[in-house]
Amino acid sequence: MHPKLMQRFARWHIWLGWAIAVPLVMWTLSGLVMVARPIEQVRGEHLRLPVEEQALPADARIAVSLEGSAKPVRTVSTQVERGDTITRLTYLDGTSDRFRADGSKMGPVTDVEARLLVAERIAGGDAIASVTRFEADEPPFDFRRALPTWQVALEDGTHVYVGIESGEIEAVRTRFWRVFDLMWGLHIMDLEAREDTSHPVLILFAGLALMGTLLGTALLFRRRRARPVS
Repeated sequence: MHPKLMQRFARWHIWLGWAIAVPLVMWTLSGLVMVARPIEQVRGEHLRLPVEEQALPADARIAVSLEGSAKPVRTVSTQVERGDTITRLTYLDGTSDRFRADGSKMGPVTDVEARLLVAERIAGGDAIASVTRFEADEPPFDFRRALPTWQVALEDGTHVYVGIESGEIEAVRTRFWRVFDLMWGLHIMDLEAREDTSHPVLILFAGLALMGTLLGTALLFRRRRARPVS
């Protein structure tokens, strides 16, 4: 290439380097943190204890009627939990209800039941620091789902979310998950909702980073004058 053009490329490369230095460091650091541990550990799956499957009694009679349901049903499951046969209906809007074998609807999960469930299904779940209720319209930031839940905070900083309607563990948020979540927000440059992966700021800096990389690659082919040997 022409020497003057290469000099111009070099100047552009330097100015672009100043413009994209911060996002490049941020992307590299956040990416490194996010791949530091397997995603199963980030999600807290290693803390979930195996649940012993219990066979339904041969004489169990499930009397739940779907015809009277006011909402469209997505899934229906029946299982034995602590000796009781429970049918769980999950609706298309994400909510759910529990029914006994005689068809009677079960009430919301209490804080005591949430404690027992966490102690039974989460490693170290008996070391509980606090239990807090959150309604669907005000979910905590590390849950971000429109479901009423009990937040069972463990002494090691882990937050276990138990669905008040479903009676199930909806999410496990470890301390590292919250670090991962922060790094994800930095990576996509969306610290508020941490969901928008396509917005003008991100696209602009990604484009500038691509231009800087291409200019740097072109400069690799620049001819250099041989230095005199003393």
